[in-house]
Amino acid sequence: MSSVIKALDLLSHFSANQPEIGLSQLCRIAKRDKATTYRHLQALEVTGFIEQNSATKHYRLGPAVLQLAEIREATVPRKSSAEGPLFDLASATGETAHVTVLSGTKVYGLASCESPRHGTRAIVDIDVFPLHATASGLCALAFGPKYLMEAGLADLTSFTQKTATTPQILRETIQAIRQTGFGGARHTYEAEVVGLSTPLFDQTGQFAGAVSVASVATRFTPALEHLIKEHLMIASRDITRNWGGFIPSDIEGLWVKTFTSPRALESTS
Repeated sequence: MSSVIKALDLLSHFSANQPEIGLSQLCRIAKRDKATTYRHLQALEVTGFIEQNSATKHYRLGPAVLQLAEIREATVPRKSSAEGPLFDLASATGETAHVTVLSGTKVYGLASCESPRHGTRAIVDIDVFPLHATASGLCALAFGPKYLMEAGLADLTSFTQKTATTPQILRETIQAIRQTGFGGARHTYEAEVVGLSTPLFDQTGQFAGAVSVASVATRFTPALEHLIKEHLMIASRDITRNWGGFIPSDIEGLWVKTFTSPRALESTS
């Protein structure tokens, strides 16, 4: 089972920004030896999960991935059922909105929508969201399965001066999120971006992902924060319902408490 997991994990290193990867480069990225990596790549190639570019000898995702993705969306339509609420969220807030999904110990981008209201806007161009540095990742650590914390603590890469790079700071951040029901990443992944998020749940009642808004920091005022949170709650309920789930009562309670606290009222006055 360990070999299967390690082989499939190699697929997570391919992205729109890095569609082809050479053997040596993949070894460095995955931090594995060349012999083992090559053996895993051969297994993935035989099953169609990857293929080799005959001209460059680099590896890229194979046709089996596309087939599985189409089956997944046809039987569990996560992306299509999130697009409507996502458009409404971006339109209402004037900022970039996006949805992520949890798979194993990684948070992947599912869909995004940029608002046409501003020429300067946050661009969501990452495929795997760092657990400790993004609003989506922090939301997963706060409301997702407990085993995620180990994965979050295993990689505390610093992206900005505000990134949580110690276990104590990360745990304090997660505790604060659990008290409000909103994930927040203020200048922690990109210095000029502030992110807010709320959790999403599926038909099993388990955490399935997050819906988030990424705002340009210079526009992020207390009034905008209040507006974003208000519409994040709506989007979270809508998408969760579309996924066959419901928002747990304790999280609904946190949202109500956040919006009725004196501090929340003062921030919008």
